[in-house]
Amino acid sequence: MTSATIKTILASAATNDRVTVKGWLRTARHGKAISFLEVYDGSCFSPIQCVADASLSNYETDVRRLNTGCAVVVSGVMTESQGKGQAREIRASTVEVVGLADHDYPLQKKRHSLEFLRTIQHLRLRTNTLGAVLRVRNAAAAAVHEFFRKEGFIWLHTPIITASDSEGAGKLFRVTTLDAGDPPRGRDGGVDFAADFFGRETYLTVSGQLEAEAGALALGRVYTFGPTFRAENSNTSRHLAEFWMVEPEAAFMDISGDMDLAEAFLKHLFRSVMDAVPDDIAFFNARVDPELIATLTHIVDSPFERLGYTEAVRLLSESGAGFEFPVAWGMDLQSEHERYLVETLIRRPVIVTDYPKDIKAFYMHLNDDGRTVRGMDVLVARVGEIIGGAERECRPDVLLARMGETGLDPESYRWYMDLRRFGSVPHAGFGLGFERAVQFMTGMQNIRDAIPFPRTPGSA
Repeated sequence: MTSATIKTILASAATNDRVTVKGWLRTARHGKAISFLEVYDGSCFSPIQCVADASLSNYETDVRRLNTGCAVVVSGVMTESQGKGQAREIRASTVEVVGLADHDYPLQKKRHSLEFLRTIQHLRLRTNTLGAVLRVRNAAAAAVHEFFRKEGFIWLHTPIITASDSEGAGKLFRVTTLDAGDPPRGRDGGVDFAADFFGRETYLTVSGQLEAEAGALALGRVYTFGPTFRAENSNTSRHLAEFWMVEPEAAFMDISGDMDLAEAFLKHLFRSVMDAVPDDIAFFNARVDPELIATLTHIVDSPFERLGYTEAVRLLSESGAGFEFPVAWGMDLQSEHERYLVETLIRRPVIVTDYPKDIKAFYMHLNDDGRTVRGMDVLVARVGEIIGGAERECRPDVLLARMGETGLDPESYRWYMDLRRFGSVPHAGFGLGFERAVQFMTGMQNIRDAIPFPRTPGSA
């Protein structure tokens, strides 16, 4: 007798094989002397039907009491199904009740709104939709590690607690052990952070990029993959306070190599997920977005267009499209502009480069024109930007000047400047918001449904 996951049983067990499944009941239908138990264990999209009848010694005492949500262990023989909806089923020889579910179990056999499911985060993972999301997420995480391992990158664990704001945005979660009601005060009356645990102000990281640069300038090629945090009071379908980032960084790489890496990475990611969990992707294509598979396949099969920001602005300005936000050189492109480039003008993924320096971060390499930097954004249909990256500024004097322009204190970034003083080389990297990618690969409309336990304003 084999005890295995439902995924393994459906893939390899033959008719008349004895099997054991362990899982939870999606449904339990009871007749006069027979019960049909739909068991799932989370290993794949499909449940398996188990048929139990009155010949079981505990049929009346246990089996007939079962309802949606109960945990069971069922052993029996694989048989050809006589009913509709499944090709094979298990004819049960034993049914062990492991855990009963009260009759007020909220996940009954009906469609629940995603808004309702977010109110029961601890249970929503048992639904078809969230189960499929998490299997896609798992396959995507595996694909991330597989890609960078094959490309010779080393996984670098960057700190979650940091004193540096890599984006210069200031929207940070503070980390402190000071008494919020009665913190120590300095002579000026302000909070004395020298008395704090780390002896200075510290925060939850918004990015592992700066530390990844240190890693790349020691190990050549590194990537980070971990949680990051933004204290933005944004209650939208595109924002989370806690999310995961994938951030590779490579020494001796310029903006051209960075674009090549980003294109190869996205294609590998989407191809791998479609291959790893085809049933889940098919579910999303059928129930959420009928163009999902076509969209992912188009990205995998299409060469990405390379387009300068100035040329992109010209194309958008001359398009005659009635944008909500009029296009002008110097402005950051909005989602509507990015999508128009991809979906209408170019009709395939686009990488926009050489943005105005005033709308990009201080660490991007300044071009010879003094007006633009070697930043790049990868744009895809339906969402616009999915990856942002850049060649980093490796010249100490230029980097110091850019810090001054953006109001950053060079003293706080002394270690970052050291990377330019001691053996600096050209290097580049990018960042991909993992939940944005999962949202894209599933067609889910709200990013809160792309992560198991979303953290948002007012909700932790």
